[in-house]
Amino acid sequence: MQKRQTVSVGMVGCGFYAQNHLNAWSDLQPEGALLAAVCDMDQEKAKTAGDKFGVPYFTRLDAMLEAIPIDLVDIATRMDTHRELAALAARRGIAAVVQKPFAPTWEDCIAIVETAQRHRAWLAVHENFRFSTSMRAVKRVLDQGAIGTPRWARLSWRTGFDVYRGQPYLAEEPKLVIQDVGIHVLDLARYFLGEVERLSCETQKRNPKIRAEDTATIMMRHASGAVSVVEATYAAKRGDDPFPETLLEIEGDDGSLVLSKGEKLKVTTQGLTFEDHVGGPLLTWTSRPWHVSQEAVLHTNRHMLNRLQLGLPADTSGEDNLKTYALVEAAYEAAATHTSVRPKSHIT
Repeated sequence: MQKRQTVSVGMVGCGFYAQNHLNAWSDLQPEGALLAAVCDMDQEKAKTAGDKFGVPYFTRLDAMLEAIPIDLVDIATRMDTHRELAALAARRGIAAVVQKPFAPTWEDCIAIVETAQRHRAWLAVHENFRFSTSMRAVKRVLDQGAIGTPRWARLSWRTGFDVYRGQPYLAEEPKLVIQDVGIHVLDLARYFLGEVERLSCETQKRNPKIRAEDTATIMMRHASGAVSVVEATYAAKRGDDPFPETLLEIEGDDGSLVLSKGEKLKVTTQGLTFEDHVGGPLLTWTSRPWHVSQEAVLHTNRHMLNRLQLGLPADTSGEDNLKTYALVEAAYEAAATHTSVRPKSHIT
């Protein structure tokens, strides 16, 4: 068997969620990933991560890139830093994975993509929901044609979990649930049903202590003719809170599938019903209930590593993620104007 190319990884951002990235890159060492350095503007966070994973630490990305040979920069920082950090990598021809949301604005997203293109630098977005074990199982069922052509779907991410404890800055964001988690669910709708022709959206702010919307209900017409409903809220009041799982149901010409709490998949086809647990195993560094999201990070990083090794674009390349980000933009416009909106497009 041919030995896989070693990819030297520099981690930028060592905060709350970045710990999952760090552990994932460590797990992927047998497949060619080499965590070479970490960086965070908070020196204490950078040092803690560097000591834990046995690598040099930095407080500035440019200093890290000057000191350490890096093939791939994994940027897991606040979105308002993404444009500058991605440009630092692109100008050196270094590949980059940027955490979602891609950037605060459509114009910033375009700039990140065009800068990478200009310098011929590989670019991807860490859009991880579609890489979870359960969502890959759903995609296999659809690709196998078990329920026929999908015609209707509901994708739901509803929780009352205190997301503000681990990420207190969320309470002050001018845009919240659509841009923070709705973007994941909108990407799943694209992944399962294809591109979107138009959408409408209603938002609510049910928590008076926050600045922006914490609930969004979005309806979309896909180019295939399918219709989907995307729901996202941080303000659910329920005893069976499925955090952090996405629940969904998809109806096709020949059957249906339902993914329910606990990653239980029920498929009905030709009058027969099959049920199975489709979640991933609990990894050494994961814990319930976060394991659903954490193992998705591992699979996302594995995909990025493999595609970079092969010299191929990621499924969630910068160009592809513009199509998901365009749905976020359209949702906010639809909510503000109370109209049906066509997503923007970017032709490169």
